[in-house]
Amino acid sequence: MTMTDLRWATFDCFGTLVDWRHGIATSAELLFPGRGGQLLEIYNRHEPVVQSEFPAMRYRDVLTESLKRTAREGGLDLLDDDASVLATGIPYWPVFPDARRALKELREAGWRIALLTNCDRDIIGETQRRLAIPIDAVVTAEDVGSYKPNHNHFRRFERSFGATRANWVHVAQSYFHDMRPAHELGIPRVWVNRLGETNDASITDAVLPNLSNLVQTVEDVHRAAQ
Repeated sequence: MTMTDLRWATFDCFGTLVDWRHGIATSAELLFPGRGGQLLEIYNRHEPVVQSEFPAMRYRDVLTESLKRTAREGGLDLLDDDASVLATGIPYWPVFPDARRALKELREAGWRIALLTNCDRDIIGETQRRLAIPIDAVVTAEDVGSYKPNHNHFRRFERSFGATRANWVHVAQSYFHDMRPAHELGIPRVWVNRLGETNDASITDAVLPNLSNLVQTVEDVHRAAQ
């Protein structure tokens, strides 16, 4: 089998396979009881800005800086020693209940699995332990020196593994970080719209509410791209 014979399903990790919102909210709740949900929504605005301002910053530092800005906007006193709570806790953020089974079934159907993730190598290494399913390749923000929606993750994966639009489907929850750049690059894509967002679904090839019907959907998108 040559590289071009392989079929690749690439995934964003946090938000798609791992419950990123739960991780942020519960970590904030530990520090500021009763404010976790509110701080999550504030945090959501700050993290993409920090990533854009500091594309080479390690993700653990992005988490810390974003939390500092979140606390400041929320009028809260964040102790210096507490500012790293997100980076400390991220290896323990929960995997979505449908994720392991979906990945296992994809592998059994002959797909190779890769993660294109906006985090550091050490963090994704810890997260792979929790996924408990073999992952064939990983591209991190630390590897490419930028954060999605920059195209560098996709370009690096394409160059490194000979992936083409004929043997590659990208699966992700984030419309901003993943669906838009995959659309711009012409990569077949499945939007896992866990949050019921109302963004324009016409730029995607398929939309799922979760990962429960993933294998059939990936197969259908792959066939349509031939």
